[in-house]
Amino acid sequence: MAGGGVDAEVVIAGGGIAGLATALALRRAGAARDVVVLERHEELRDTGAALTIFPNGWFALHALGVAHKLTSRYGAYETSKVTNLETGSTQVFRFAGNKTCSEEVKVRPLDRKALLQALAEELPPGTVRFSSKLVSIDTEPAAGGDSSEIVAVQLDDGTVIRAKVLIGCDGVHSLVARWLGMSEPVTSGRSAVRGLSVLPGGHGVKRGLRQFISEGLRAGIMPISDTVIYWFLVNNIVPAGKSTPRSHTAHALQKRINFVKEKEAAGDPRKILEGVTNMIVNHMPTEFLDVVCHSDLDNLSWAQLLYRNPWSLLTSRATHGSVTVAGDAFHPMTPDMAQGGCSALEDAIILARALSRATTPAEGLAAYVTERRWRVAWMVAGAYLSGWVQQGGTNVSGMSKYLVKLFRDKIFYRFVSPRLVDTIWFNCGDLMPQKEGKDNT
Repeated sequence: MAGGGVDAEVVIAGGGIAGLATALALRRAGAARDVVVLERHEELRDTGAALTIFPNGWFALHALGVAHKLTSRYGAYETSKVTNLETGSTQVFRFAGNKTCSEEVKVRPLDRKALLQALAEELPPGTVRFSSKLVSIDTEPAAGGDSSEIVAVQLDDGTVIRAKVLIGCDGVHSLVARWLGMSEPVTSGRSAVRGLSVLPGGHGVKRGLRQFISEGLRAGIMPISDTVIYWFLVNNIVPAGKSTPRSHTAHALQKRINFVKEKEAAGDPRKILEGVTNMIVNHMPTEFLDVVCHSDLDNLSWAQLLYRNPWSLLTSRATHGSVTVAGDAFHPMTPDMAQGGCSALEDAIILARALSRATTPAEGLAAYVTERRWRVAWMVAGAYLSGWVQQGGTNVSGMSKYLVKLFRDKIFYRFVSPRLVDTIWFNCGDLMPQKEGKDNT
């Protein structure tokens, strides 16, 4: 009803992984029944092509009751191989770090849209309101004369929705995070091209993650099924006027991809693919080039890798009254530990459980943020460190670059990476039923 008014118990801005998982968690925990998810696109988004679900993500999906839909469709991986194209050496390490995986929580790559569909199928029809873009947020006193507030959100069609709780799951450039006064995400100094390649006749690529590292570049391929492969290419963003002979490859690639403004390039997959293939032909092995050449243009994207400063996560206001954030809106991070989606699933469980136990929405949201701050700050820092080291140091040169590469090749993959992965073994627990006597009407 364009231009009208609507009442809801909980409004969730964003219909991605965080938004759908949070909506489902709230219902499973009995924390809310009347949930509206605002999605600005016309259908479920599949941007991002694929993601990897680590043990912490599977624990959360089990709590949500949807894990069984996905584990039967996607095979588990045990190892990752990293080949240094400068030295020719290859190192192998276990996805599980120093832990032993049970079959139910093994690492599995999967299609992002399949995860969204698995979550959406569990929600009542009409929960997700498509083509609904949030444009403004306001608060007003609740009826009854107490100190509580109602959140009024306005959509681009003029509709105003009044709710007891607003949860921003609206991504890296979150309007809700800005309203809360959280710091803007910053660049990691790297950008990434990501895509899916489809080979109907089968690809014959062995299960596992294959990575290739070179001067300022890191590439990888990971089969999702017998016919589909996920691939990525990460490169350092070289500041204008700062290129050196040692950063020639990264600088040339950046020029190829960034030959038009970011928004224009990001919207033209053909130009992205042309830029990538023209450059990697001389810098990446044939097996990677063969995968890229079969890219599905509908699932090809390029973006700078952004993150929110970990210190700001510890000190900034991530909740105010009955408004908070989750997923990338709360803690955007680089993809180097594959924790963007997994941490969003953690958020959903912990947020819903906190609300189900609290006397008031404000109390529940404050408890959720307090519980999450330190873990998400560590995950953001760990992901950034992992990517920076694997990239051979982002935009450093001389002796510093040499030392970073030495650390990466001799110490990081063998000793540090397994311990970083160990931190992913986090069980967020089950969704607890609502407190006896709590009124959710």
